[in-house]
Amino acid sequence: MPLNLDPDAALMLRVKKGDTAAFTELVEKYKQPVMNLVYRTIHDATEAEDLAQNVFVQVFKSASRYKHTAKFSTWLFTIARNLCLNEIRRRSRHPAESLDAPHPEQEEQSLHQVEDKKTFLPPENLLQGELAEKIEEALADLPENQRTAILLCRQEELSYEEIAEVLDCSVSATKSLIHRGRESLKERLKAYLRRGDWGEAK
Repeated sequence: MPLNLDPDAALMLRVKKGDTAAFTELVEKYKQPVMNLVYRTIHDATEAEDLAQNVFVQVFKSASRYKHTAKFSTWLFTIARNLCLNEIRRRSRHPAESLDAPHPEQEEQSLHQVEDKKTFLPPENLLQGELAEKIEEALADLPENQRTAILLCRQEELSYEEIAEVLDCSVSATKSLIHRGRESLKERLKAYLRRGDWGEAK
């Protein structure tokens, strides 16, 4: 095994040999990042949880075919994005029920209850909570490829080359996506952001 092997890829190679403990370790490490990416792509908490679980099901099913040709995280986020895009296409063909659809037993209650995080914020965190909400809204309004590129760069710290592989585009196109996305965010959030939180990647 090469000395410079990505440690997560090393775990996945163990999964390939039937090591379920290695798979559990990967799930524990990546379940929240995958959930974050999925939720911000499809904007449905319940479906996001199911879809994130399906990502790891696909990882396990694909273990026998896994080859270490890139960082494990790049391979994982590619699977996650592809499943998200499949779900978006499915929804466009079969529009889902409205979030405001009445509950079958309680007409006054929505069928889907979405947690209102603002309710649980103490006063000193209200401003920060408002900023986080505005950032989420701004991200949600970006085209999918711009949003994914920014999330992978900013939160998962993937390189331009790795993001390009996830998005299946060139590095120059990836840089352009990130630049345009950041400019849109800066414009949308300029009333809230006084520091360069969405500045250029290091």
